[in-house]
Amino acid sequence: MLAELAQEISPRVVIVDDDDMFRESLGLNLSEEGFEVVDFNNGEEALDFLLDASDPDAILLDWRMPGIDGLGVLRRLRESRNDVPVIFLTVLSDQIYEEAALKFGAVDFIEKSRRLSIIVQRLKLITAGSKGSQIQARDEDSEQGTLRRGNLELNGDIKRAYWKSKQVDLTLTEYAIVHYMAEQPGRDVTYRQIYDLVRGKDFVAGYGAEGYRANVRAFIKRIRKKFRDVDDSFDEIENYPGFGYRWAAGTTSR
Repeated sequence: MLAELAQEISPRVVIVDDDDMFRESLGLNLSEEGFEVVDFNNGEEALDFLLDASDPDAILLDWRMPGIDGLGVLRRLRESRNDVPVIFLTVLSDQIYEEAALKFGAVDFIEKSRRLSIIVQRLKLITAGSKGSQIQARDEDSEQGTLRRGNLELNGDIKRAYWKSKQVDLTLTEYAIVHYMAEQPGRDVTYRQIYDLVRGKDFVAGYGAEGYRANVRAFIKRIRKKFRDVDDSFDEIENYPGFGYRWAAGTTSR
């Protein structure tokens, strides 16, 4: 009975966008797809709602809004330890915006011109927990204890990374990527494998059939920078041009 009731609960999605026509149209379409929708036309009211013990399954967030913009909303959420999945829906297509969104913890960045079916598909994957369940499964199966590889130490119990005994401030997703590569040193890991780890298996990228590559490159770029902030000679993540990346071979111990 409880399982049946759980299945009947509609995923709750919050839309934050100052474009009334777009917001209302999207909300109506998502409602028809089985989502419970709550919408706001500004960041201030959305934050009041989200920080007041509200727990939606996902947030669709515009970037440019009067007052607090989308990035400001995302930063406030993460500062308050609110980890609800955030998807940016925006007309801004420059990669610099995507990198900024991912840096502060967004799970995806979609252009508003994309078809509704794309948005719905991603929402269903996210609200079904495909991303979280995959990382959680890896946490339980292979990320417990401590993995050491040369100067790298990964503490799976608290999800902390250390390089030459200095902490590297990785996000949970970045930690999962590093662990995935470091536990199989010298082995080439494809862009798609990394993307599946981050987004959930078979998630559809937003920039065409090979669009996930830019997303993965942004993650690797940030990870390298964080390690190089600790040690500017860090070069353990090697490129395999046109294919993916690998963690340099070394000695492993647990």
